[in-house]
Amino acid sequence: MKVIFALCGIILVVGGILLWNWFSAPVEFGEFTKAPHAEILDVIQHPENYLHQTVALEGQVAQQCTTMGCYFFFVVGSQELRVDLADIAMNAPRGRDGRPVRVEGRTVPYDKGYQFMASAVRFE
Repeated sequence: MKVIFALCGIILVVGGILLWNWFSAPVEFGEFTKAPHAEILDVIQHPENYLHQTVALEGQVAQQCTTMGCYFFFVVGSQELRVDLADIAMNAPRGRDGRPVRVEGRTVPYDKGYQFMASAVRFE
């Protein structure tokens, strides 16, 4: 009986470790091209300077789409930049609010402003 309990305990510990690693591992979609880094605030304030240029942004996920995870926002102060993932990760992992993210893509016109269309994303 002790052997059975010991085996169950080992299975639970190993399973827990594997689940922890799986959930905490970075998740990547698309192909990174080593695009030059840009500041999120600069892209928000001067989006026309980044039209048709691929750049990399790093920050924290804010207000991610709760139904499919297909977009999120970068928030700097009271300003925000919508990051669309639909072309590369229509069903991105949800629940990443506050977690670090690296994204490459281009600024494109959207509604009455601009958004960042991702070509690659890595959720930490």
